[in-house]
Amino acid sequence: MITLDLTLPDTRYPIHIGHGLLDQIELLLPALPIPQAAIITNATVAPLYLARLQGALEAKGVQVMPVVLPDGEAHKDWQTLNLIFDALLGANAERKTTLIALGGGVIGDMTGFAAACYQRGAPFIQIPTTLLAQVDSSVGGKTAINHPLGKNMIGAFYQPRLVLADMALLSTLPDRELSAGLAEVIKYGLLGDEHFLGWLEDNMAALRARDPDALQYAVRRSCEMKAEIVGQDEKENGVRALLNLGHTFGHAIETGLGYGKWLHGEAVGAGMVLAAEASRLQGWLGQAEVARATRLIAAAGLPTLSPDLGFEQWLAYMGHDKKVQSGVIRFVLLKSLGQAVIQAGLSDDLLRELLSGPFIQR
Repeated sequence: MITLDLTLPDTRYPIHIGHGLLDQIELLLPALPIPQAAIITNATVAPLYLARLQGALEAKGVQVMPVVLPDGEAHKDWQTLNLIFDALLGANAERKTTLIALGGGVIGDMTGFAAACYQRGAPFIQIPTTLLAQVDSSVGGKTAINHPLGKNMIGAFYQPRLVLADMALLSTLPDRELSAGLAEVIKYGLLGDEHFLGWLEDNMAALRARDPDALQYAVRRSCEMKAEIVGQDEKENGVRALLNLGHTFGHAIETGLGYGKWLHGEAVGAGMVLAAEASRLQGWLGQAEVARATRLIAAAGLPTLSPDLGFEQWLAYMGHDKKVQSGVIRFVLLKSLGQAVIQAGLSDDLLRELLSGPFIQR
């Protein structure tokens, strides 16, 4: 096991990364202010890991309440969020009851948002069960639900007390979900570490084959980069926005197609290709660099072509992006591979060329 620390001005918490950590229950106990916890999970993860985690906690004298939600991005909404509040209030859960997110990014986001709201702030722990959640969404305190007009538009910045990333949980992850997680891993190489980008090119086959050492290094490097960036900018007023590389386009794809039709990582993968091509049209990247990024995204098993939403619909969906300022869409683009920048606004001519170009499905 390795432990990283995410340090912020008013808090600090550990990110434990290793194999078999779900059984090391002593890692969780210091994060529980009272011996009472609610495990929030979904109908897919519950049969795999709920009883194991619940039994281990109860053996240490912790009173546990399981809350099992429906699975999928389509359920990341107010109605499902309210099921968590119904369960907590029905069990007379206290403000110091710890909410434990056992699942992927949807469960982590909703559990964190519920914790931020319940009695104006309850403690919570992240136990991510997908690669995407381990390398990205479980770290940094972004919590949210979706709205029909925009993804993750309703939420709060609210930090967990601990993140437990157990590589062993990835053994039950479907191949499609593994590829979706690799999109967020690739993102870190593209936005800020060309050496890591080269490592990913050399080790993509090992990652897709679930080599434990390769996976642990990928999770570690991703979390190191995210912890460093979030430590500088918790509330996304500056440098943290770089972590949204590919997301402005990707969120538009998810919203336009309907939540759940494409996995988040799939949309981000195609979105990063569009960001690379937009960077070429800006005069920053060459054709060879766009091709290199596209090859790596394809090698991860991700789509490289985006759906044709229609120009006006693209603009409408991207207009609900959280990086919009004074009505101007800010894009995360690439000055070079390994160096991301925030570009305030792109011309309509450039966007029309991009969104009718070779990386749009026909």
